Amino acid sequence: MNWKTLSHSSTQKIEGIQNKKLRYFIQHKIPFSPYYNKLFKKNKINFSDIKTVDDLKKIPFTIKKDIAPTKNKPKKHADFILQPTKDTIKKYSSKLDLLKYSLNKNSVFSEFKPIHLHFTTGRTANAVPFLYTSYDLEKLREAGRRMMDIVNVGRGDKLVNAFPYAPHLAFWATFFAAEAIEIFAVHTGGGKILGTDKIIKTIEGTKASLLAFIPGYAYHLLREAKNKKASFSNVKKIFFGGERVPKGLREKIKSMLTSLGSKNPEIFATYAFTEGKIVWAECKENSGYHLYPDMEFIEIIDKNGENVGENEKGEIVYTALDFRGTVVLRYKTGDIGSITNEKCVCGRTIPRLSSEIERSSEIKEFNLTKVKGTLVNLNAFFEILNIKEIEEWQVEIKKKNNDPYELDELVVYIAPKKNIDFIKLKSKLKNLLKEKLEITPEIIKIDLNKLLNKLGMETELKEKRIVDNRTKT
Repeated sequence: MNWKTLSHSSTQKIEGIQNKKLRYFIQHKIPFSPYYNKLFKKNKINFSDIKTVDDLKKIPFTIKKDIAPTKNKPKKHADFILQPTKDTIKKYSSKLDLLKYSLNKNSVFSEFKPIHLHFTTGRTANAVPFLYTSYDLEKLREAGRRMMDIVNVGRGDKLVNAFPYAPHLAFWATFFAAEAIEIFAVHTGGGKILGTDKIIKTIEGTKASLLAFIPGYAYHLLREAKNKKASFSNVKKIFFGGERVPKGLREKIKSMLTSLGSKNPEIFATYAFTEGKIVWAECKENSGYHLYPDMEFIEIIDKNGENVGENEKGEIVYTALDFRGTVVLRYKTGDIGSITNEKCVCGRTIPRLSSEIERSSEIKEFNLTKVKGTLVNLNAFFEILNIKEIEEWQVEIKKKNNDPYELDELVVYIAPKKNIDFIKLKSKLKNLLKEKLEITPEIIKIDLNKLLNKLGMETELKEKRIVDNRTKT
């Protein structure tokens, strides 16, 4: 089914497509996975037992710990790569696949041979490689084509890709998306590779209409462009990936773009995780991330692992429906969100994930007093500190006196905008933090350039916005 038809199909039609894709995938491809082959046998599950998405409940969840390498098992990730053999191909492949493989001896190689990889960022665990085959790269291109359709990018647009150059999803998804719809694109590699000054000149020189950034770096580049009196009058749209886009930061960036000559700029947030292998986008601000239901199935679960209702919040659980290379089923992302099947303002009827997605790993316990621990949702800092009075900020978590047995401390470093009364700003922030987080961290004023260095704005893959420097015991 083509994308236009699929994206406007009924919920019942989409469910039918997903059930059919799941049956085929579980019965004819998942048996090639060493990990899931063992898991199914251990739990006495037959591949033929999974007939609909409701049957996924029979399969145990996969978590980051199952995949992440350890000292004793540095190659754990390899067990999640589909690895067919002559015997398993003969035993599990469909009749149509067997015919295809017999007619073209290279088709097995092309379908299953890994030729490309991305790494997880490794913020919460060791970096894990996720491998793509030629088959997967075609899926990545198709997902990119769909993403460009969702945000209404045409062949006349020109793209400057300022995502960091690395074996990570944001950069390569943008690369393949541009290739898929055949638009002019400059893939700069970000500030660490080409450098901010040259990227600014590239945007001006190419008269780019579409930019792709990590949000924090985008604001930094736009600020530098304004200082250089650059003209971004052709810029119409910005793709953001890699991080959440708080409302305050979105407004600051729109204001900055307008001051650079852009007329009515649009900002499109995207959502992705390495294990999902593709990127989903919003069609408009806060519309929700449009999914590709023929490529994946998303569940939302509560703390007990039970599915919640539509529009109810819970953990996002991902199941691949049509990938090769590295594949995961019922993968617990650690991200908190909700899902809806309601018709979108754009007219599409495919499922959408909520715009407000939080990482459960960012909700941490701190010992700020000797009485009891305090749960702090670090995501809230992004909303509170991305206000018009602040240029840049960083939160540091550390132990008092660097003593591992002492209390935890939270320090907020602030680079205020020019002519801002820091005493008043400090008081405002303390009140906001107390109201939203029930904490009163130390707030320190710092020079903008020094703070940019602390953030690693042009040296790190992602700026170090929240840094946990607590001494490990």
